[in-house]
Amino acid sequence: MPAISVRDAWIRSDRGRLFARRWNPAPRNDRAAVVLLHDSLGCVETWRDFPARLASASGREVVAYDRLGFGRSDPHPDRLGFDFVHDEARTGLRCLRDQLGLERFVAFGHSVGGGMAIAAAAQSGADCIALITESAQAFVEDRTREGIRAARQAFAGTDRLERLARYHGDKAAWVLGAWIDTWLAPEFAGWNLDADLRAVRCPALVLHGDRDEYGSARHPQRIAGGVAGPADTHLLPDCGHVPHRERAEGVLDLVARWLDRLPPETDDARNRLSDSTT
Repeated sequence: MPAISVRDAWIRSDRGRLFARRWNPAPRNDRAAVVLLHDSLGCVETWRDFPARLASASGREVVAYDRLGFGRSDPHPDRLGFDFVHDEARTGLRCLRDQLGLERFVAFGHSVGGGMAIAAAAQSGADCIALITESAQAFVEDRTREGIRAARQAFAGTDRLERLARYHGDKAAWVLGAWIDTWLAPEFAGWNLDADLRAVRCPALVLHGDRDEYGSARHPQRIAGGVAGPADTHLLPDCGHVPHRERAEGVLDLVARWLDRLPPETDDARNRLSDSTT
């Protein structure tokens, strides 16, 4: 495995600082970086060794960051709004790209981060050269809400909140509440990404476990069927909600091979994609 350089960065935003980490397999790398968007209880650290392994397997820089209120980033000043998926794509991710100089990027999101990756691809046009979703939710499904209710019970009266605090510190209760309260709110029940999917014209790789406790196969079907660009779907056998841990080798191989098959990253190719959106 080639040596991977690792660098940390702090990103300024209007609401506070965001923590980011970069894994680069080469001193100079002109290929579009893969930007990781974490799940509802996640942060940079919960990706574990996956970013380094992905950088090695793909030959691309990999960047992950803690959303506001998560991990090492500053506390969130308020409750999470019901537009938080779209808001993240146009605020936190935008700040990250601007300050790290990530003009072109691959959006790779896990769980709700997958929804944010879809929103980012829809908003960014030709700058987003590819979309990868893993266990993403495209709408509010009864199965998703049932899984969250079960998790709420599991957190009650146990040391799980203390374990969550290992990653989020004294923000852990806010992180848990933001997940549960938002997804179970009646006002959020009609949320979906249908309009965003229609605006995604870059290639998409859609990964989902066949035993995902937070979403059925209807989600990858809706994502792959809804995007305007080409989509490859993989329903991973005997796999739950976190394929990059449960099936790490298989996911790394799938992603690296798929990235290698992307069209050349040239100005002409980007211009053709941009023209196709007008």
